[in-house]
Amino acid sequence: MPSHAISSSPTPSPARPRLALAIRTGVALMSLGAFALSYDALRQMAAASHVHPALTYIFPLLVDGFIALGIGALLVLHAGPLRARLYVATLVALATATSIWANVLHAIRLNQQARHTGLPLDDITVGAISAIAPLALAGAVHFYLLVQRQPATRHNTADTQALTRHKSAAVPEPRQAPAPASAAPTPLAAGLDGADPARKQEAEIDTPTKRAGIKPSATLEQAVEIGRTAQHGRAGNASRRRIEDAVRDKGFTINKDLAEKAKDIIQAELDLNAAAVQ
Repeated sequence: MPSHAISSSPTPSPARPRLALAIRTGVALMSLGAFALSYDALRQMAAASHVHPALTYIFPLLVDGFIALGIGALLVLHAGPLRARLYVATLVALATATSIWANVLHAIRLNQQARHTGLPLDDITVGAISAIAPLALAGAVHFYLLVQRQPATRHNTADTQALTRHKSAAVPEPRQAPAPASAAPTPLAAGLDGADPARKQEAEIDTPTKRAGIKPSATLEQAVEIGRTAQHGRAGNASRRRIEDAVRDKGFTINKDLAEKAKDIIQAELDLNAAAVQ
């Protein structure tokens, strides 16, 4: 007898939530540090572009904030249309490139104007170091969003699998009744066994199989057989409309194309009979 006990879902180990919390905290701190470094460079670039001093803080928020929002939108649209994902990915790539370009240009220009008293660095090295901040910001935002949504997905999958196993164990399989060894012949079939083939075929045509109140469709052979008994039309020719009426009177359904084919066959037979008589 199947057990009705509910299967318990696998409980995550206590270390996993603590590790996920530590990762999220570290990624958040790294994001803040990268944003602060990039913010300083972008704000100075905005000031050098003659932006009003009271509004220079908006430029870093537009560039780096757009990168964070764009990465979140990519994760939300992971199963969306390809065109939408390419559009968002293109905007994120442009925003990231803009942030990197502004940080590199800011560092190179300051390096060219500064008097080196300590460790001198060339422009390429200074530019490469300054590009770390925007790249780290984009990567940190991506990591944080991935870690944030992964535990919920794993727990939901485990709960769904446990519920499915419980349902399959709680519902017993239906027992099928054994089929009878031999079915007794129906009165109609018993009466037709000794009849001649013409009466048996006519009886089969007169008693179509009924399935849930839906009339069966007549085959071409049945339509021709019934159409031979229908009244002829003008000049003794076969009539499609009368063939349709005769078939429907027998309990079948028929469409115009099938009735037209049956009419052509019956008309050909009438023409052959007329030629034989002449």
